[in-house]
Amino acid sequence: MPKLLIVDDSALMRKHLRLIFEETGQFEVRTARNGRDALDQIDSFEPDVVTLDINMPEMDGLTCLGEIMAARPRPVVMVSSLTRESAAVTLEAMQLGAVDYVEKPGGTVSLNIGEVRDEMVAKVRVAARAKPRRARGLLERVRRG
Repeated sequence: MPKLLIVDDSALMRKHLRLIFEETGQFEVRTARNGRDALDQIDSFEPDVVTLDINMPEMDGLTCLGEIMAARPRPVVMVSSLTRESAAVTLEAMQLGAVDYVEKPGGTVSLNIGEVRDEMVAKVRVAARAKPRRARGLLERVRRG
């Protein structure tokens, strides 16, 4: 059973996303509140795939993604309200190593996240089988940038 780490600063979103994936019976799920918490969870939980919000306090999703791909590479699916509105942010996430993204319908705290349930579960299933590689020089670029 693949391990999934859900990273979102909204407790409500973490709860909804957790329920979506637990209801499938196909994932072992944990959650993290922000990028810093995610890095700690990755070290202890060793998830097979991570879903990652972009706008979060302490450490945002792009910074966290860079750290993940530089030191702890694994498949990451971005789950954010910014993905369609801000193509530059989405492209940056893909350049840093995200394997896919899902747009939260209805904004940051999306009460209708169930609308993208099937898309999200399918993308995370595929991502769990991906084999990302550590990007050479990425850690230095992330720390400088």
